[in-house]
Amino acid sequence: MEVYIQLSSGKGPKECDFFLTHVLGIFQKEAFKKQIQVTVIDEDKSGSGLIQSAVCKLTGVDIDVFLQSWKGSLLWICESPFRSSHKRKNWFIGLFVITKEKEIILLEKDILYQVMRSSGAGGQHVNKVSSAVRALHMPTGITSVAMDTRSQLQNKKLAKDRLAQKLMQLQNQSAQHDIDKQWQNHAEIQRGNPTRVFKGIHFKS
Repeated sequence: MEVYIQLSSGKGPKECDFFLTHVLGIFQKEAFKKQIQVTVIDEDKSGSGLIQSAVCKLTGVDIDVFLQSWKGSLLWICESPFRSSHKRKNWFIGLFVITKEKEIILLEKDILYQVMRSSGAGGQHVNKVSSAVRALHMPTGITSVAMDTRSQLQNKKLAKDRLAQKLMQLQNQSAQHDIDKQWQNHAEIQRGNPTRVFKGIHFKS
């Protein structure tokens, strides 16, 4: 089982980055005890080297059960270690599960080819010979057409190449959606109803 999560300080103050930096280590240790491997695949850090956002890949079993006690808002109750006169003691970060689109691999067995007559100018050949090819990617329903040449074989290859380009565009759109969702997570941290509460400079829970 493979799951992706994001820890975000929600563009909060330095205290939130400090909280996230320390809680990531706690999260990794708890996951290890459950035989879940946590791999950090992306990090955004502040100028002071504290982590503002971390995307991690979790590998193992019963990950959903493990995440039930982590998903949502995390609260750290502590006086600021950076501003001694600051009255605020509640610092929030968020843990989100990221839904990643599966990579689309173009396999020959997934392509349905349909031969048809070419349309448009071209004289008698166009009207009598079925040389154009439509390619359908059955898992996604995406199609492409090639009628560039008089060779059905060449048109078949062109149709497949164009299908591959369309699938790549779809994959790029999905990847951009993942990125946009991660940025959206920064603004969606709930300041209340925390899933986990940590207290003090040693993050006791």
